[in-house]
Amino acid sequence: MRTPAIAATAITAVSALMLSACGSTPAEPDADKSSGSKGTDDKAVVLLTHDSFTLPKEVLAEFTDKTGYTAEIRHAGDGGELTTKIAMDTGNPDGDAVFGVDNTFASRAIDQGALAAYTPKTVPAGVDEFNLPGDEKHFLTPVDNGSVCVNIDTEWFAAKKLTPPESLDDLAEPAYKDLFVTPGAATSTPGMAFLLATVAEYGEDGWADYWAKLMDNGTKVVDGWDQAYYSDFTQGGGKGTRPIVLSYDSSPAFTVKDGASTTKALLDTCFRQVEYAGVLEGADHPEGAQALIDFLLSDSVQKALPESMYVFPVSSGVELPADWAKFAQQPTEPLSVEPDEIDENREAWLATWSDTIAQ
Repeated sequence: MRTPAIAATAITAVSALMLSACGSTPAEPDADKSSGSKGTDDKAVVLLTHDSFTLPKEVLAEFTDKTGYTAEIRHAGDGGELTTKIAMDTGNPDGDAVFGVDNTFASRAIDQGALAAYTPKTVPAGVDEFNLPGDEKHFLTPVDNGSVCVNIDTEWFAAKKLTPPESLDDLAEPAYKDLFVTPGAATSTPGMAFLLATVAEYGEDGWADYWAKLMDNGTKVVDGWDQAYYSDFTQGGGKGTRPIVLSYDSSPAFTVKDGASTTKALLDTCFRQVEYAGVLEGADHPEGAQALIDFLLSDSVQKALPESMYVFPVSSGVELPADWAKFAQQPTEPLSVEPDEIDENREAWLATWSDTIAQ
């Protein structure tokens, strides 16, 4: 994701779609690329995660100081690829813990038996709000969240004296013809989230018709968030011509100029993504994996998330960076689809979506 939230990268063919972030981000620090052979060190905990995972080295060092374990980070593609990997390796995982399975793929990992149940020793205030529906045994622990939302270039609309859109319906209106760009649902995580937003808003019988209207209105579909935001969006830093883009609720915190943001997230268009961590079934070091899950809920990690991975913490007790607190507004009623429904219909929805945008 991440200007701010879950990455925009291509999906594995096995998963047939998207889809913890979590693309690339402005000035994103390099992720820790340390690795090791599974089971070679009793105090080394191998964390499988997506390619956008990164935490400051001093934070990872704190994990070692507090627990005696070291965290070895192994990247496994985007959120969809990561989930497919742990599902295929059920019972014989290539690590001890996983981070970056999100609510659009979570049921697949649980149903496959890839995770061991674990309830963290200390659960900060606010975390329970993000628990995965139906996960009564606590296979997954929420760590961060962010919403994929339509964003607009407020400067562009002011200069054109054009009233900006506010809703999904507005994007199909003639006033906004040829102004919207979005990453595709089959090739990016935010693109899939936007498809799910339209399913939530228009229902099984109406979402494909809505997409047909979007395409008739000149919506541009590109491979990934990176291209949409940095090449086609008018505020992306390049020479883009489209002032409406699919991005994140935290994006406006990264377009601040002279004390004001030049972009705005349309909060009635948002689909919430939550990223989870869990202990892998068959882990060589389950106790170390449990300690790592506990640590991901610590104040040190939760405070680091916005500026490290451009996502919101799930703990309500940590303070956001100043620009986030002022400009990164979150939706109060984000659109959502139940995880089991996503898992059951994902491939059919993607096939219909692909047919619709190709017409």
